[in-house]
Amino acid sequence: MKHWPALVAAALACSVVVANAQETTMSFFVTSANPGKGGDLGGLASADAYCSTLATASGSTGKTWKAYLSTDAENAKDRIGQGPWYNAKGERIADDVASLHGDKNNLTKQTALNEKGEVINGRGDTPNRHDILTGSKADGTAAPETCGNWTMGGAEGAAIVGHSDRTGLDDSAEAKSWNSSHPTRGGCTQEAFKGTGGDGLFYCFAAN
Repeated sequence: MKHWPALVAAALACSVVVANAQETTMSFFVTSANPGKGGDLGGLASADAYCSTLATASGSTGKTWKAYLSTDAENAKDRIGQGPWYNAKGERIADDVASLHGDKNNLTKQTALNEKGEVINGRGDTPNRHDILTGSKADGTAAPETCGNWTMGGAEGAAIVGHSDRTGLDDSAEAKSWNSSHPTRGGCTQEAFKGTGGDGLFYCFAAN
């Protein structure tokens, strides 16, 4: 039994390693594709389910995924848990909700990866896909433009988008915003999104 303390120490060390590995597994990503109907995501519940489907397909399990989308009834910032969040490569995106919506987040073109760990095309790439659907103001609360609370995919309506590459036409705060840059133009169709530098993608966060 004289080896018991050493065995306990080894077990504790292993548990710490496992815990740290779990903490940095993917808990944030940009969807690699739109579900197929432009701004009609089927509402928040369907958007959440789509996040879960993509995460599972990438090998991520055991998390409750939420789309970073606002509606008349919900603010995006209130849907995504408390953080911290990590991308598919284990890089920390933000510590908590406050830092995510402040100046200390780590959202850039190189870190705002999809569930496969791939970089999203940005300004200067062909095609540009950096317009990410949020329907939100910079503080994560709801904006008026949400493609009918994510149930409209036609020629009417609009949605607020952010720039995943933090780059726009100028150096304004809006152009560099990851979650609130400008409204889409030409409706809520997939074609309209592509026409203004997007592809109907959205952010997914693990809420647990």
